[in-house]
Order: sequence, then C-alpha cells, then structure tokens
Amino acid sequence: SDKPIYDMPGFPEILAKDLAENLVAQAGRFDPEYVLSTQCASLRCEKDIWFLGTNNGEFASRSVIICAGVGAFNPTKIGVDREDEFEGCGLTYGVRDKKAFRGKNVVVVGGGDSAMDWALALSAIANKVSLVHRRDKFVAHEETIQQVFSSGVEVRTWEVVSELIGDSHLIGIRVHNRNDDSETEVLCDALVVCIGYKTSLGPIKEWGINFAKTKIIVNEQQETNLAGVYAAGDVCTHGGKLDLIATGVGEVATAVNFAKVRIDPNAKAFPGHSSDMTLPALH
Repeated sequence: SDKPIYDMPGFPEILAKDLAENLVAQAGRFDPEYVLSTQCASLRCEKDIWFLGTNNGEFASRSVIICAGVGAFNPTKIGVDREDEFEGCGLTYGVRDKKAFRGKNVVVVGGGDSAMDWALALSAIANKVSLVHRRDKFVAHEETIQQVFSSGVEVRTWEVVSELIGDSHLIGIRVHNRNDDSETEVLCDALVVCIGYKTSLGPIKEWGINFAKTKIIVNEQQETNLAGVYAAGDVCTHGGKLDLIATGVGEVATAVNFAKVRIDPNAKAFPGHSSDMTLPALH
C-alpha cells in the first residue's frame, strides 16, 4: 500500500509497502522458512510440543508467536445501492496505488486517521479532493486534522453518501446533509471509502487462549496463558498497551527472546547488541 507510516523509529515517513519490503529483506539475512497461502485452523499440545493444524498439513514447534494483527478484515461499506457494482470502477476502499488518482477529482469518505491521511496525501497529486464526513468531529491526529484544513482539501461535514451516479464507471455521488436534510450532487472520478473494517480472529478464539474482548491477554514476556504460546502486536493486550507499529516491533522482539529462553534455559533473554554480531551476507 502507498499509505505513509510515521511511527517507525528511524523513518520520518515511509510507505507501508516499502517498510514491508525492508522488513522482509532484514529477516532474509537469517534464511527463515516462509510458509505462505496457509491458514492455521487449530493448535494443540502434546508433551510440550505445539502442533499447528493448517490447510497445508501440520507443523510442530516448541513455541508459537501469534502476530495476527486485528485478524482477517473486510472493509465496512457505505450501504447504498450499486456499491458492489462500482467497486473497482471508481470506488475503492482505501488506496493501494496513489499514482492511480493523479489528476482526478476524488472524494474521500470518513473522519478517522486513514481518511484524513489519504485526503492529505491525494491532495498533492489529484485535481481536487473532497472529504465527506457524517459529523463535524474527527477522530485523527490533531496535526493531520490541521494540515487537512489548511490544505486545498474541501471538507464537507454532516454529510453521508446517499447515491452513486454513473453507468459503467462512477461519475459522481449524491450526499445527504444530516443537519438541513438537503441533497447535493458532487461530481468525482473516484470515491475512496475509509470508514473502518469488520474484523475476525477466526479459529484463534477456539484455542483456549484468554481474551479481553478481541485482544489476547499477555504478560510482561508477551506470553499467553498457554505456556510456550506468545502474542505480539495489535492482536494482544497488557497493562501498558499501545497499538502502534513501533511498540509492536518491540513486543515481537520480547516474545522471540523469551521463547528462546523457554526452549533453551541456558540462553539469556537479552541477545546482545546487533553491532556485536557478524551477520551473514545478503544473497
């Protein structure tokens, strides 16, 4: 995704896709085995060994670290006629390729961080950006809100999308004002919907792990109530939890190192400084 990330230490700003590529390259120095297109459906323990049942067979491990994020997610839809028809034909949920909006008239729907970030980012390349939000209060970083209002973005509050206009491709929308009950037609080439996601952790909730609502409860070592099973990132919660990429990275490091100690009691939880190590050369 072209979504900009601002909370990764060492990067004043980095695109999500670039950060992901960098993380893969970094992990690749240690020759990990990747098992892709595989869903884990079950988890059971026999004689201190955990067995993960998947659509590609069973995997055995002395430890398991769950980094499932918020789970599998589907975008929340605005709920108007022909919405499915226009998806991919002018209507998108979020932005995958920012360049696709160059020179276009874009309407962004939403009032959270994602909507505000995309409205601001697209304003630099689009012909015009309008932000439609059902209220006059925004749930986003204060600095971003100020930047949007001082940019060329047209902010339309108290409005909801009531109709999609076009034949084979979207050419505009109709919005309903919740304050004065008026209807207005807004011409646009693209509609970007950013009003949240419906998430599900699927079978993970059936594994006997303790949850607090939708979050896995972990201790200071990132360990769950199941010995040898850890969780890190947005999927977990603890006393000082913050749902940030920066803190998630630290949680993974904590989980990995304490998992190592569990497997090898003679090992130290602190692995040493990276500058003290000789890393294998990149291939």
